[in-house]
Amino acid sequence: MASTDHPILAQVVPIRRCNLSCAYCNEFDKTSEPVDVSVMMRRIDRLAELGTSIITFSGGEPTLHPDLDMLIRRVRSHHAICTLITNGYFLTPERIRALNRAGLDYLQISIDNINPDSVSKKSLKVLDRKLQWLAKYAEFDITINSVLGSDVRRPEDALEITERARGLGFTSTVGVLHDEKGQLQSLNSEQRGVYDRIFGLGGGLFTFAHLDAFQRNLIKGLPNDWHCAAGGRFLYICEDGFVHYCSQQRGRPGIPLDDYRRDDIVRESAVRKGCAPFCTISCVQPMQYRRDTTFVFPRKPS
Repeated sequence: MASTDHPILAQVVPIRRCNLSCAYCNEFDKTSEPVDVSVMMRRIDRLAELGTSIITFSGGEPTLHPDLDMLIRRVRSHHAICTLITNGYFLTPERIRALNRAGLDYLQISIDNINPDSVSKKSLKVLDRKLQWLAKYAEFDITINSVLGSDVRRPEDALEITERARGLGFTSTVGVLHDEKGQLQSLNSEQRGVYDRIFGLGGGLFTFAHLDAFQRNLIKGLPNDWHCAAGGRFLYICEDGFVHYCSQQRGRPGIPLDDYRRDDIVRESAVRKGCAPFCTISCVQPMQYRRDTTFVFPRKPS
């Protein structure tokens, strides 16, 4: 984890299509076909050659890929940690058991509100049965992420979602909505109050002191002085196989994964990113908040 010449985490898009159309999201379309499984296998193998420790499948909605379980097995065959970011809509007891058999290590679902509205259908009312199935059948760790921000009509929903997640034995986080560049949308006093109540519950990712300080700066609309190592310690691989800093900085550096080398990892990790001070994309932050080496990876409480 202390080595700077290999990626710690790579987020890979196996399909850009999504079954939902959340108003704030710019990471999906309605038409894309799944990336061919042989192409995905090569990308996983290439990430393994680069020494990647954690490979996450995101989207779009990754559970729409017909060969997702095969991809998970491929990651695990390289002894890397395999994680999944999903909207949860397609989870059933049998689907969860299949993810167990494939060797999935960790799953994250973001739930935006209690009842679906024009902003998001990722609602506790819709997904609560899925959460119960996960609590009963999943052999992998689970985090439920709630959000605060200007597009969320009822900020108090985030507290109820957090309490439900904790009640089922899951880890929980709360994020701040961002604009199309991943930049901060400041919270109002009501939203800040909800965050304080969530933090007061304890037991989440942001109970780590340095991450809480980072998050609290964002909530106050203040910048953070940190060095983002995206392009090095964190890679975002789009459906076309190019390496980007993150989902909101697509096009930088924009190098094909097949051509990505350790020199690229070291160079891009050292690049000073102008977007970092007001970034709310919590991909690199848990692994490297300060310029010294401090890492955390959320795990489900035992």
